[in-house]
Amino acid sequence: MASSSKANLAEQDEGEEAEEIEHFNDFTLASSWERFISEIEATCRQWLADGPKRLLEKGAVHLDSSDNIYKVKSELKNAAKIYSMEYYFEISGKIADWNCTLHDLQLCFGVKEFLVISPQSASGVVLDAPEDTKLLSAVSIALANCSSLWPAFVPVHDPSRKAFIGIQNMGTIFTRRFEADRIGSQVPIKFMHLEGLYELFVSKFAYCMSDHSMHLFRVHLLMKLTYQTLPNDEDNYDDIQEADTESAKSETSPGCDNPNRKHWDDDCPWNEWYSAEDPVMGFDLVVTWSEKVVESSLEMAEMENASPHEAEKWILAPNLYPNLDSSKGDRIGFASQLHLLVNALEMSFEAPFIEDFVSVENPGSDNLESTMVIPPPTVLDRVLKDLFLEDPQLPDFAKDEHKSSRAIKGAPVESLFAQFCLHSLWFGNCNIRAISVLWIEFVREIRWHWEESQPLPKIPANGSIDLATCLINQKLQMLAICIGKKRELNEEFEDCIGTKDNASANMEEVNKVGDESSSFHAQSQAFDEKRDSLLTPEGFNGSKTVESKFSANAQDVHSADKSTLDSIRRGSAGPVGSMKLLKLCQSLHAPFTQSAPLMTEDMHEERLHAIETFGFSCLERETLSSDMSAFKAANPGAVFEDFIRWYSPRDWENDESEAKGPSTDLTEGMNIDWPPQGRLSRRMSESGNFWRKIWDEAPILPASEQKPLLDPNREGEKILHYLETMQPHQLLEQMVCTAFRASADTLNQTNYGSLKEMDTKMDQLYLTMASTLRPLQVNLLSNTSDTIEDLQRLCVVFEHVEKLLILAASLHRRFRQVPRISEAIFSNYYNFYLPTMGIGLADVDTQKEFDMKLQLSQNERQVVSNMFTPPTANQSWRKVLSMGNHLNGHEPILREIIFSMHDNASDNHYASSSPRDYQQDTETYRMYTCGTSNDLRVALSIISYD
Repeated sequence: MASSSKANLAEQDEGEEAEEIEHFNDFTLASSWERFISEIEATCRQWLADGPKRLLEKGAVHLDSSDNIYKVKSELKNAAKIYSMEYYFEISGKIADWNCTLHDLQLCFGVKEFLVISPQSASGVVLDAPEDTKLLSAVSIALANCSSLWPAFVPVHDPSRKAFIGIQNMGTIFTRRFEADRIGSQVPIKFMHLEGLYELFVSKFAYCMSDHSMHLFRVHLLMKLTYQTLPNDEDNYDDIQEADTESAKSETSPGCDNPNRKHWDDDCPWNEWYSAEDPVMGFDLVVTWSEKVVESSLEMAEMENASPHEAEKWILAPNLYPNLDSSKGDRIGFASQLHLLVNALEMSFEAPFIEDFVSVENPGSDNLESTMVIPPPTVLDRVLKDLFLEDPQLPDFAKDEHKSSRAIKGAPVESLFAQFCLHSLWFGNCNIRAISVLWIEFVREIRWHWEESQPLPKIPANGSIDLATCLINQKLQMLAICIGKKRELNEEFEDCIGTKDNASANMEEVNKVGDESSSFHAQSQAFDEKRDSLLTPEGFNGSKTVESKFSANAQDVHSADKSTLDSIRRGSAGPVGSMKLLKLCQSLHAPFTQSAPLMTEDMHEERLHAIETFGFSCLERETLSSDMSAFKAANPGAVFEDFIRWYSPRDWENDESEAKGPSTDLTEGMNIDWPPQGRLSRRMSESGNFWRKIWDEAPILPASEQKPLLDPNREGEKILHYLETMQPHQLLEQMVCTAFRASADTLNQTNYGSLKEMDTKMDQLYLTMASTLRPLQVNLLSNTSDTIEDLQRLCVVFEHVEKLLILAASLHRRFRQVPRISEAIFSNYYNFYLPTMGIGLADVDTQKEFDMKLQLSQNERQVVSNMFTPPTANQSWRKVLSMGNHLNGHEPILREIIFSMHDNASDNHYASSSPRDYQQDTETYRMYTCGTSNDLRVALSIISYD
């Protein structure tokens, strides 16, 4: 019984629920129009309940065209049609100024948050007039049911007209209606002028249509004009530069204001290698007037003639080159060519010799010929002439060099090898075949300079080798020194032959034929003395200038011996203080010695390897023997201990405790500490000492008569052999290091003002290059190394910095007088571009565009005004002007005006039925116009009484 009763109760409940469902289904009997309104109302209620913060959490979409506007979207269905309803809202409660980035409907109608409902069709607009009215009514009813004050808009007519109708419930007996439309062509002349636009607005509320100019209406007016600089054609750019003042010209580098300039960057350091597209296409100048109250059309006519300099605000917006922050392969610069050079480095491991990339017999030559092109001989000749053109004055290799440049083992940008690398970047599109051909001809030209004893251009003549540079640059410096030594020997030989012939001819006239041999001997001796005198400093003449510490009697006793010593002393640079020889009471003289031979990096490594293996090197032995021979010649009668005391003082141990008085009668009566007391160090006193053995074998010869330690002929041939037999990857490794350094040093010479962000990026670039290129400097690269990928990433980093630097240079040259503008624009763009610098350029999101507006101060306006140069003769079409407010002959490309009429509710015919709270000043009419002489858009909002 209990179970049956429970079952009956369950059946009864189910029946009641079914009745409720059937009763709810009665709502489906309502019209589709009512269901549509209900669906709109439910969606709006949900959005109202969520609020802006909750909508953001649910995934509201941010508009790229604005900084602070978001939207949510919902789909609605009415009969067979589907509509899209979008709710636009702002997060900040701040009222947006029209100089900010506003949504189109916000600008047209002055609203803050709003709805837009449109059909999901190809056009996205409602083309049927009854349908748009019906749709707007549905939204209006739904919003009224929600007690919402959101305005709602419906797009109508053709999409090109940007036409809208809209409605807003004011929460009272008032309703605001909106309407916007556009004239795309043939704008009436009346509406091209402010007077006609004013009368158009007044006609919307004036009851008398006769003559508006005779009536006074207090119309509030806001006006904004947008001017745009002319495109960067070359004649215009010269005109801009001519408008700068002399103070700006004084800061310009030489040649910047060259009237013959053909391109904007003709005076920039990179222009020698490529011409960059100006990243700054132009500027938009937005001029806004403060709110004015106009009472007649005559005042509008006067305002049309007002100068833009009278405006309240000037706002500058740069127009940058499209896709400046992306790379599509159409921008040529150092970075793009360095990337090709890295590809050539990767291919250089495929052949053991450079000639293999040029030879037709190479197995891979077919592939090379099909993909890599060699420039014609005329181009090759032009490159070689530029490389080997003799400059009477060597450049300053350290000028404008970055502080971190020497951390990269390359070559100075003005050096011969660096110039070769830079030419290679643009020779035959920097492929491995073109590089090989250029290198072979380059080495051939160097050999010609060697064989003809012609100095190498672009090589410093200071007689030193910079070991901080790459090995090829060191070899070229060494070769330049060898050529100089070779030229000196040739000139001395020619002088000797000429002097000998002249002396023989003179002696024939004075002496007999039998004395010819003696005269030749005398001339040879004179030549030797001449070579010695080149090594003797001015004021020295053997040992005759040495001041003796002996008494007059001692000088008389030793006069004969002293004269004998002086007669055979050769190559002396003078006495060394009060030092005396051990065996003779004579001053110890310092000899002229040969300079230590210069060595390149690989020669130092060979020397160290020989020392590790044998304990000494041949070069050390030759140098030590030369110094000992010179010492013997300058100090006749000297012993090995004397040489050690002068040459290596640490190997001579003084013993003052065993000091003795004068040991001979020759020093009697004289206060002279002789002979010196002491002994050799343990190292030098060992049996079979290497130094003593060399001392015993060293001949007595001054430096002028010795064989040079550096044989220029031998070393020069060794250098040429190294250059001619280099492996391809060894050449390309040094080329990559030098090309990166030279390219960065070239860009570093750019004048971009005091942009701290740019200085930081340049510092970071040099440090990144130094760390990435280090494996190439220590010969750790292989064809399977990850370094190739690192180099390719380095090219991307280099391209980022190169683009920023070109932008910085373009901005700086425009705003030298007002650097705040260039600094502000660059800093803003740097922050915009910075997030993309850690990724490849191919991954950069190019949809978001750079948008910046900078308000100008009064002292900056004139500089910006000079950018708007008067139209030239070839721009005669610009002389046909139809709008006012000209700026240096330029009419605005866009004119925006907001007319508004404010009424007090107590003063109009609505006062009797208006709520007490609305007895205040209200914007009853508002009209926004935007356009030019060929385009006009009008948006009107009117508060009406329901």
